[in-house]
Amino acid sequence: MTLPERVRAEGFARLPPAEAAAALGLCPAALADFAASWARLEPDNFMADGGRYRRRRHANFLALPGEAAHRRGLHRPHFQATVHNRLNGGVDRWFAPVEEAVARHPACEGLLGLGRAVADSLHPGTPWFVEMHQFRIEARPSAPGLPTPEGVHHDGVAVVLIAMIARTNLRGGETLVTDPAGRELARFTLDGLLDLAVLDDRRVMHGVTPVEPADPALPSCRDVLVLTWQPAGAG
Repeated sequence: MTLPERVRAEGFARLPPAEAAAALGLCPAALADFAASWARLEPDNFMADGGRYRRRRHANFLALPGEAAHRRGLHRPHFQATVHNRLNGGVDRWFAPVEEAVARHPACEGLLGLGRAVADSLHPGTPWFVEMHQFRIEARPSAPGLPTPEGVHHDGVAVVLIAMIARTNLRGGETLVTDPAGRELARFTLDGLLDLAVLDDRRVMHGVTPVEPADPALPSCRDVLVLTWQPAGAG
């Protein structure tokens, strides 16, 4: 089955790194500068739990029916209702913008196309507002990192694509997919550049377990890209 067919059938799908790279037509060498940009993320200063374990950048795009490309929008805050984010929802959160070279990188454009194919399959003819989040979760021996401090959740969108970029000296970080009642549907650890999970956010919920250093003496972090699609004007 194709990726859109798998998501329609199960509510989610995982695409291993080799399959993802093949779908995007990219070799690992072509991804090196894209992955390196995660070292330039800025602190997330909106953590209501007081945590300083998260760095990120943010961008938004518009995808219109009949147009293959995603148009980058003016920089704006990220907002989630408290029903979808009990920890940090209800406020405008301004993050550093995604670097233009990163947003226009073939890897980013390819992933936008991959996720949009799923969104269009689920909801044909929809104009999409798309958000891009670069995340780095840092962990220390005395302070584990929390990839989803809000717990298992819906994002309040139509489709979510999560792409692993790098796991560095980590234990934990297991992805959990459940139905809306909390019944477990899948549990796996994204590991390897472009190990992907794509979710129908209206059908399933997701969360990630805390991460901690495998070797306490070495730096430890989890780098991911998250892309979301929701109908334009619905946010």
